[in-house]
Amino acid sequence: MSQNDAYTPPRVWTWNRDNGGKFASTNRPVAGPTHEAELPVGRHPLQLYSLGTPNGVKVTVMLEELLALGHSGAEYDAWLIDISKGDQFSSGYVQINPNSKIPVMVDHSVDSPLRVFESGAILLYLAEKFGDFLPFTQPARTEALNWLFWQMGSAPYLGGGFGHFYSYAPEKLEYPINRFAMETKRQLDVLDRHLADHEYMAGDEYSIADMAIWPWYGALARGLLYDAGEFLQVDEYANVQRWTDQIAARPAAARGRKVNRAWGKPEDQLHERHDASDFDLKTQDKLNPDGGE
Repeated sequence: MSQNDAYTPPRVWTWNRDNGGKFASTNRPVAGPTHEAELPVGRHPLQLYSLGTPNGVKVTVMLEELLALGHSGAEYDAWLIDISKGDQFSSGYVQINPNSKIPVMVDHSVDSPLRVFESGAILLYLAEKFGDFLPFTQPARTEALNWLFWQMGSAPYLGGGFGHFYSYAPEKLEYPINRFAMETKRQLDVLDRHLADHEYMAGDEYSIADMAIWPWYGALARGLLYDAGEFLQVDEYANVQRWTDQIAARPAAARGRKVNRAWGKPEDQLHERHDASDFDLKTQDKLNPDGGE
């Protein structure tokens, strides 16, 4: 249907399996598993099942930052979940995340293995478990949580809104692209105004708020998300750019961005992470276990 044609919604919605763009093969209007498959379990206390999209990067950055501080209990295995192949709909995955989204984590260091799903919940769980990256005192603690939940509420407009219609929709439609581009720029302006007076999102301390926001809006600010930097004129947000570069320079953040990444330059990919030494291995089979690019 052309964007010039008027669309009248039917009285009752029906599922058109062929209408959905890039992810039409995996999107569906029902929950639950599509196939039987168990999830692997490694040797570390924390088992992460994820993909190196912005929501996945939040958690791997947090884990790498905790390890950099010396929290040995934050050692983890990161298993690749290929959402384009429907890995998130396996019986094993649905058992620990009924919402079938990435990431999900299982903590095996407690008496009964504990599942944690939703990226913001995982960040908060890890911050409280290890006592770092979330201020203990007010008002800094609440400020960090304000921005953590701001990200959780705002990113769907960026990803499912702007990103979908600008990059993934089967045809370009002016109204939704303009609508969500306007909202995305408003969000960038919210961040830019705040960061004009604050080094990090919660003030002077780097926190889970930064780890939640950076993979989305930092990548957008550097033109790495949806190839939309010029379209959105991201260079005009100087304070976001400063903050983005500051976090990108952190070695743990750089490592976290590589984990479960299965696209881009080979040197930027680490499909699975099971040991700190994995980052030092340059063999093609480690970076690309399937032999592809």
